[in-house]
Amino acid sequence: MKIALVGTRGVPARYGGFETCVEEVGRRLVDRGHEVVVYCRTQRYPGSAEQEYLGMQLVHLPAPQKRTLETICHTGLSVGHILGHRVDAAIVFNAANSPWLPLLRAARIPVATHVDGLEWKRAKWGRWGRKYYRFAESMAVRWSDSLIADAAGIQSYYRSEFDADCELISYGAPLIPRDTSQRLAELKLDPGKYDLVVARFEPENHVDVIVGGYVSSASRLPLVVVGSAPYAEQHTRAIHTLGDDSRVNFLGSVWDQELLDQLYANSRIYWHGHSVGGTNPSLLRALGAGTAVNAFDVTFNKEILGTSGEYFTSPADVAALLAEAELRPDEIQARAKASLEIAGTYDWDTVADGYERLSYKLANHTVRRSGHRRRPAETTSQPQLVRAAR
Repeated sequence: MKIALVGTRGVPARYGGFETCVEEVGRRLVDRGHEVVVYCRTQRYPGSAEQEYLGMQLVHLPAPQKRTLETICHTGLSVGHILGHRVDAAIVFNAANSPWLPLLRAARIPVATHVDGLEWKRAKWGRWGRKYYRFAESMAVRWSDSLIADAAGIQSYYRSEFDADCELISYGAPLIPRDTSQRLAELKLDPGKYDLVVARFEPENHVDVIVGGYVSSASRLPLVVVGSAPYAEQHTRAIHTLGDDSRVNFLGSVWDQELLDQLYANSRIYWHGHSVGGTNPSLLRALGAGTAVNAFDVTFNKEILGTSGEYFTSPADVAALLAEAELRPDEIQARAKASLEIAGTYDWDTVADGYERLSYKLANHTVRRSGHRRRPAETTSQPQLVRAAR
């Protein structure tokens, strides 16, 4: 098959979950003999002029450097390119891109939309942005041949809100060796003697809650914070203001994968503040590194961690968990072991199987259109905690 992967920043994966999924799934589909076309944003990262990556064909198209327009404008250009270079199936990432789906449907190009998390709940979007995302969700339901959810909570949300079924295809957890730590010396860190946060600096990722709780605690270990936000300078400054120079080490964005892996694998605790997405690749990477996880108390995180995680919602919770960690180091080690067991249930080969099966269904027109009724706009039902079958 010839399969188009549309709606992300592209590959190599240097930004978020969608890009990681495209890279890991795309390379495996190529290995299985499929032709995979990935649409990338022009010059977003160094080396982005490459025409091929891990066997995937790359198409570079421009995108305005403006948060509210970047994704949808680039996807519009990508869909236009697809119309002139037909594919057997298209996978569109992000429900925000759904206004372009009627063009693919009109051209009889079967399409599945990966709907991601509850984007309309993000504080970075104003009133009209949130309304747009709610509208885009309903468009995705109406115009996609199939919907993809990466978490049972998202699947449950679309079923209750739109009476629409989603294919549940999660992400994979890379297994990261824990016996290498030589790169930590560059940052003057010792294995097991620091905690870690890896996140974009957006309100829903609660980096401010973690940093604030850390500074207010009696913990002597440093907190290493990896991340930034290209469109959130004010929030980024606020987070930096909360930190202190003696214990909070802000590294900014880290593109060096070897260094990042060693940071995950040698941290005492990984703090995961994400609250509105589905299955998050940063969380899965921490699990694959065999690191104990403390996570923000929401359905999506509990769905993955269960009783192996500890949960917080406030800086006071963070400080309390830090105090417990000092008193119970054996418990931290036990939770780290549980993390590896969970990671074993998230396999990228299995994820690629799911995308391959769905692509065959799309290409053979054996999936039913996903469009269903739309509930009243005032409905604000929340995803329920549903344990996905592994």
